[in-house]
Amino acid sequence: MNKAVFTLLIASIVVPSALSQSTSSNTKEVTGSKSTSTNRTRTTAKQQSAKPAPSESPSAPVETEKAPQPTETKPEATSKTEATPKAADKAATTPSDETKAATTDEKIAEPETPADPIDELRGKIESATEVEKLRLQLKLADQLVTAGRQPEAMTELIQAAATDIFDPTSFYNIGNSFARLGAPDAAINAYRKAIDQRKGNYSRAYNNMGVILLRSGRWDEAQQAFLSALKIESFRYAEASYNLGRLYAAQGQNDLATREWRRALSVDPRHSAAAEALTRNSNGETIVVEPRTTSDPKSKSTSSGKAQPVSNASASARPTKNLTIDQLSFDYLQRARNSSERGKNSDAIDNYRRLIGRQGGYFAPANLEMSYALITLKRYDEALTNLLQVANRDGERYPISHYHLARVYEIKGDLKQAEQEFTAASTAYGSENSQFLLDLSRVREKQGNYKGALEAMEQYVNQVEAKGLKYNWSDERLSTLRQKVAAVPK
Repeated sequence: MNKAVFTLLIASIVVPSALSQSTSSNTKEVTGSKSTSTNRTRTTAKQQSAKPAPSESPSAPVETEKAPQPTETKPEATSKTEATPKAADKAATTPSDETKAATTDEKIAEPETPADPIDELRGKIESATEVEKLRLQLKLADQLVTAGRQPEAMTELIQAAATDIFDPTSFYNIGNSFARLGAPDAAINAYRKAIDQRKGNYSRAYNNMGVILLRSGRWDEAQQAFLSALKIESFRYAEASYNLGRLYAAQGQNDLATREWRRALSVDPRHSAAAEALTRNSNGETIVVEPRTTSDPKSKSTSSGKAQPVSNASASARPTKNLTIDQLSFDYLQRARNSSERGKNSDAIDNYRRLIGRQGGYFAPANLEMSYALITLKRYDEALTNLLQVANRDGERYPISHYHLARVYEIKGDLKQAEQEFTAASTAYGSENSQFLLDLSRVREKQGNYKGALEAMEQYVNQVEAKGLKYNWSDERLSTLRQKVAAVPK
């Protein structure tokens, strides 16, 4: 028998112990590059057609540890006996001593995982003083929001807001954080806490609270917040004037809006938002002073027709968006507004009356604004008279008159009329102010119309959630109304 053939037969019947001895020498070869296999002793054509070793197969698994380099493999070690494919598979899955050593070294050399900054902050909070804890909680909430963990951020903010520490700045910042997370009620409460701790002397907190109230449709409260901020700053607070102008524009009182935006620019000429608002409102209603051509401005304003279009024409038939009055009437208007915004309501009413008297008993902006001062002084019958004039003659131009009429009717106990006026206000403003739906729901419930109250409340919730807002009490309110509807006999 040929010696080469005899050697091949012997290699094919190697006992298991012989295979195990050759495994360590074959491992390097299997896991190395293709250049290693080229150093093997050439075999017969039959051996070359056999199943390739795993390292040569396109589907071979990728090694998780670094394989020894081919240059470290000695060709002589593989020239003695070729392992069968099965033996090669076993060798590929059995790490050598050198591979194990390399793996151990790599694990030791791996860099440590950096500490989680959120966990670090939690640790600092546990050992911090009360004041430091509050500020660290704010920082933690910000990091949680950045990490997309808003519910955890809310939890931290709620805990922080519940403390009684004296730190108005932190409570102001907590309010800002709540506002960014779409929690308006919590934001308002935090701002109020900051204001109370500074004994009412916190203009920035008033301004930011006013913004949230404006966004929530609570216009009366928003107006008071902005005016409070302006009073603290002697009416030289550009941002508060700008926001008050936004409120007036939302209510349809464009002349007052223009007045505030001009004041904002007089304080800060670089206030771009106020400048843009003025540009957008350039076609809105304004009150202008007519040229003085006679010695008697009163006779001019009541007989020329220039001062009378608004008082004699309905909103749908008005010929112009501008309202023209004489100089003295305009002066009365400015005095009345200055007194009103400073809380001097009696002086404001006196000046409004002088203006109205010069305009033949009706000048819509003055009648409307005077009614607010009258409501503040609880002179409801006089307020009702002025509001009815505006609503009946210029309700389309000043739909806010319906809202204030509804408020007066509700105070006087005329719930049916209040419902009618709240409905008119809600229809006029739509989703721009969902608060009117809440008012409508309330007066319907007072009348025992639970189904109608529920419908208005559901519409309110839908509009609010469409704006990305959520009020914690709304679900409870819906549940209560549904129970009342269910309890009504069929």
